Amino acid sequence: MANKVKLGARPESFKRTVKFPLIEGGEGAIDVTFIYRTKTEFGEFIDKIFAETKQERPADGEFGMREIMGKARDKNAAYLLEVIRGWNLDEPLNRETAEQFCDEFPGAAAEIMEQYRAAIVEGRVKN
Repeated sequence: MANKVKLGARPESFKRTVKFPLIEGGEGAIDVTFIYRTKTEFGEFIDKIFAETKQERPADGEFGMREIMGKARDKNAAYLLEVIRGWNLDEPLNRETAEQFCDEFPGAAAEIMEQYRAAIVEGRVKN
């Protein structure tokens, strides 16, 4: 039987198991607890990220690859910290571990971000 829908009864969070390919082969998985946002709140969140990114561009427009990759790692880590309330890794969820995770498992970080977007914007679970 389907659950009854009630407007205004928004959850504080929701859980997903995010699966992703490992570089050495096979599949990894991480259980995450996401922070719930409405579709409109998600739009505001993304607008804030874009605004911050525009402000951080160097005046000469020049970046080296190391700087680009480091900035991408840092931005992805900041994003994860804004959307995840918890994860089932042995390490605690904090800035340092989020950056390490994004550096060592960039595909997993991207999949977490995509699953969050899909859940909020499309209201679906990705398999």
